[in-house]
Amino acid sequence: MPSEPAESAQVEFTPEFKRNLRSLAKKYRHIRSDVQPLIDQLRAGEVTGDQVPGTRYTVFKVRVRNSDIQKGKRSGYRMVYHLKTPASIILVTIYSKLDQADISAERIRRILVEFDEHSV
Repeated sequence: MPSEPAESAQVEFTPEFKRNLRSLAKKYRHIRSDVQPLIDQLRAGEVTGDQVPGTRYTVFKVRVRNSDIQKGKRSGYRMVYHLKTPASIILVTIYSKLDQADISAERIRRILVEFDEHSV
């Protein structure tokens, strides 16, 4: 008999993430299908990526391949997410490594503080 599926994590999106995704989708047609497998992994409870220090939150940054360019993960997207609890994940922001070199811990913290203020 198949085992019961595990509880899936709830994934929320900050306004910053939605804005950046919309903006990047104008330039990269397949961005949504590129990031969907990672969102599915997060929903399944798989924590992936490198933890970002200095934010006072449990934040991870993950490389995501951009299928619209032929350069691999290194030149793809960076998706930043906050592991609020094992059952609650907040997608903080996404950016193209070609357009933006990095994001500061301070910027991540500000996005999360703003999101927390609006979701209360």
